[in-house]
Amino acid sequence: MNIIPKTAENQISEICVSALKRAMASGILPEAELLPFNVEIPADRKNGDYSTNIAMAHARAFRNAPIKIAQAVIDNMDLNGTYFESCEAAGPGFINFRLSAGYYADILKDIEDKKEKYGQIDLFAGKSALVEFVSANPTGPMHIGNARGGAIGDCLAELLKWAGYRTEREFYINDGGNQIEKFALSLDIRYRQHFGDPVEMPDDSYHGQDIIDHAENFAKLYGDKYISASEEERRNALVAYALPLNIEGLERDLLKYKIKYDTWFHESELHESGAAKRAVEKLTENGYTYELDGALWFKAEQFGCEKDFVLRRSNGFFTYIVPDIAYHYNKLCVRNFDLAVDVLGADHHGYVPRLKAALTALGVDSNRLQIVLMQMVNLVKNGETVKLSKRSGKAITLVTLLEEMPIDAARFFFNLREPNTHCDIDLELAVSESSQNPVYYCQYAHARICSIFKKLGEKGIEYNGCTKEQAMLLTENEEKELIRHLASLPLETEAAAKALDPSRMTRYAIELATLFHKFYNACRVETENANLTAARLFLCECVRQTLRNVLDLLKVDAPEKM
Repeated sequence: MNIIPKTAENQISEICVSALKRAMASGILPEAELLPFNVEIPADRKNGDYSTNIAMAHARAFRNAPIKIAQAVIDNMDLNGTYFESCEAAGPGFINFRLSAGYYADILKDIEDKKEKYGQIDLFAGKSALVEFVSANPTGPMHIGNARGGAIGDCLAELLKWAGYRTEREFYINDGGNQIEKFALSLDIRYRQHFGDPVEMPDDSYHGQDIIDHAENFAKLYGDKYISASEEERRNALVAYALPLNIEGLERDLLKYKIKYDTWFHESELHESGAAKRAVEKLTENGYTYELDGALWFKAEQFGCEKDFVLRRSNGFFTYIVPDIAYHYNKLCVRNFDLAVDVLGADHHGYVPRLKAALTALGVDSNRLQIVLMQMVNLVKNGETVKLSKRSGKAITLVTLLEEMPIDAARFFFNLREPNTHCDIDLELAVSESSQNPVYYCQYAHARICSIFKKLGEKGIEYNGCTKEQAMLLTENEEKELIRHLASLPLETEAAAKALDPSRMTRYAIELATLFHKFYNACRVETENANLTAARLFLCECVRQTLRNVLDLLKVDAPEKM
């Protein structure tokens, strides 16, 4: 069983087409070619659960008034064995359908059958996806932008898994290039300063306390052993000591944030293995490079970019994009992932077409690479933007953020908006225990359901399942509205996965909590009718299961009491 709204829409299409054909065969309507038509959910449910414009779409073909065509369709319609109990013509020629009690009961039975799998679909079964996110420079701690990227990327990876992909998470370690040279320089100077060298730190070096701590700890281990060594040897030793510690710190902090990666991929591997060099050679072999002023250029304009760009400088060193090209070629052609998704800051907007152009030149379908660009985050407290960490006086890091707000709140709030929209987080709201706090609101709905079962259990009223006949007693508007929302989760999974937008799932959870509270306030769960009580407990259990499933996708706790 896989009961989702699309099934109902497909049934309407089949019912209407069959009715039209019968009307034409009997001579009620003239013979004509069938045309496309729409099946939609009316804005006002008082007009029905679904509506179709099939009569208006065929008015010209049948040379007849839409309202007469609609009636002809209805007169030749057979609703037996469908999820609809009635239909009627309305307005200028719409046909409105009303779902039967059996449909609502089957939705709940579907949730009961699937349990923790409810909401998951097999749209991309047999395909693999690699989601790369955060990938912060390993030269220092993660900042608030990385925190948003972590929440988006981790939830996106789980969402793609829900949609059927075999999904892996990856962190790309930039352990090559200018930032590592700057890291080495900064460590070198702090180490030498420790032993009295008056050398000063350049303005563009790393001035953080973490650099000082690394240099001092290195000095405790090795003393002044490396003071007399060559600059290259000293810097290599300092980086070999400090970089793994930084990476361990990144991994440790991300685990606190409920993020565990399948792979930590080192940029240095691309240089050491020759993959970066081979990517440039292949671009040259394919005829997409040329030399100018001693540098090697890529013919990016041929692939729709604004201008060509340099791959190898005149000094013989590759530009930063070369290892990135090799890295994504590795994802899609060496490891053969069907889909590669990068979650990047909005400042990478101009970088994306260049990367895709190079992949196309290498013979890769660049549509297999999808980039999610996320906007900046603002923290707000007492109506004012918070810019600095109270502890360090520097930009807020992931660690200091999680001292200000719970992990569940951070993950939920960072996914409240589409990635490409700016995100303002009210720190006071994020820690408040009120219905205005969306994560608290959702968690409270789950806890309230658990409380319902507990309190009824204390009265001796145990939930022992529900038959389809009992479930068909759920006919109140609040009950049907709630069940319709439950039914929409598989479609929401599909839409969110296709759009690479996990914020659709947080909004789904909020709406589910809202509809549950509305049902709870309108319909007593404990009634004098034992069958109706069983049905409403069944509905509560299905809401609890579905809400827990979505919160699990977001890696947000679903507490049993609050």
